[in-house]
Amino acid sequence: MRFTDRAVYITGAASGLGRATAMLFAREGAKVFAVDVNGDGVVETVNAIRAEGGVAIGGVADVTDLDSVEASVEYAVEAFGGLCVLVNVAGVGRAARFEEIDEREWQRTLSVNLDGVFHTTKAALPHLLKQRGGNLVNVASIAGLRGQAYCSAYSASKAGMINFTRSLALEFASRNLRANCIAPAGIQTDLISHFMPREDFEPQLIAYFSPPKPGKLWKPEDIAKSVLYFSCEDSAGVTGTTLIIDGGYLA
Repeated sequence: MRFTDRAVYITGAASGLGRATAMLFAREGAKVFAVDVNGDGVVETVNAIRAEGGVAIGGVADVTDLDSVEASVEYAVEAFGGLCVLVNVAGVGRAARFEEIDEREWQRTLSVNLDGVFHTTKAALPHLLKQRGGNLVNVASIAGLRGQAYCSAYSASKAGMINFTRSLALEFASRNLRANCIAPAGIQTDLISHFMPREDFEPQLIAYFSPPKPGKLWKPEDIAKSVLYFSCEDSAGVTGTTLIIDGGYLA
């Protein structure tokens, strides 16, 4: 129970990795605030946590809207008496040829994946700094660490997230705030369906699934454990790091 009575704010918590992360934190004693634009999914996550005896409340917030995020964070702080951990899971993206991506889609991808992290961090930071050791964990992707064909917008947003996290880690190291990223390969979530290879893609450029088992997708519960690690005292000396979870693909 490494997070007993510690408050955790998790975006993208209506399903997939966000839900798995929320449930894992709750099992470790955390008070979980689950956030997503999908209100029904948030209710399902909160009910699942409570069914296991955990503590959770939820809220609907759009990470692209700073006012929405600030109101959500304030509600969480008021409900739980503070905030110890911020986990940014919310994300969008798809595989598409560059010629198919219009400005609206480009802006939407960066707005959710990068602006959204800025908004939640901006809102949560004053509360995280009040803790003995606050933690920020962002979910990036291996697409942010290498060129990824047919994923120009998604890759750009995740690369920006990684360097944003590194910069915060340096700036706030002396104030006992740690900031880290995880960079997974394919995960078994609804989002992965948007990245399935198409017949008109060059096969040699597609590498969404990580060795040593071609075609393998990681379970959300497996990736959630890495988020938990970065958020607790087990990783007390780690900040500004991006943990690659890809089965050795980038190696």
